[in-house]
Amino acid sequence: MSDPKQYLERLGGLTAGRDPLSIQEITAPAIAALIQYEAEARLQVRHGPNKWSVVEIIAHLADDELVASWRFRQMLERPGCLLPGFDQDKWAAYGRYGEWNSQEAVDLFRLLRNGNLRMLRSLNSEDWMCYGEHAERGLTTVRSLAIHMAGHDLNHLEQIRSLLTDCAVV
Repeated sequence: MSDPKQYLERLGGLTAGRDPLSIQEITAPAIAALIQYEAEARLQVRHGPNKWSVVEIIAHLADDELVASWRFRQMLERPGCLLPGFDQDKWAAYGRYGEWNSQEAVDLFRLLRNGNLRMLRSLNSEDWMCYGEHAERGLTTVRSLAIHMAGHDLNHLEQIRSLLTDCAVV
C-alpha cells in the first residue's frame, strides 16, 4: 500500500462529487455481475506474491464492511470514541480468505452492506456529523467514513476489473 495520506487522497478523488451511498449500493451487484461467468478457479488465482485473488478481495470487502458497521455504530452511540485500526493481512489470515468461494464472499459482503445502507439512509443531518478518533486517520465522521467506504469500493472494483481483464484464463 502506498503512503496512507496519498491513499486517502486517492480514495477521496474517486468519489469526488458523487453520492457515497449510491456508490455503495451498486458495488455488490457490480461485483456479482463481473464474476458471474468466471470459473471459480480463475477467481482464486493470486497474481503475485502478497497479492490477493479476486475472491480474497471480495472477502476483504466483507470484513471491511463488518469493521465499518461497528465504527458507524460506535460513533453514533458514543461520539468522540476511539476507532482502532486493523491489520488487513492478519484479518485475511484469521478469516482464511483463501478457503472462501466467490458466492459466499459476495453474499456476506452484500448482506453486511445492505444492513449498513439501511441504517445510513435513516440518519438525520446531526447523526452524519457524529465522529470518532480513528487511530490512523484522526477525526472521522459518519459522513467521512461513508465517503471513504465508497472510495474503497471503487478502488477494489478497479482491481477486480483489472485482474479479470489482465489475467490469462486458467
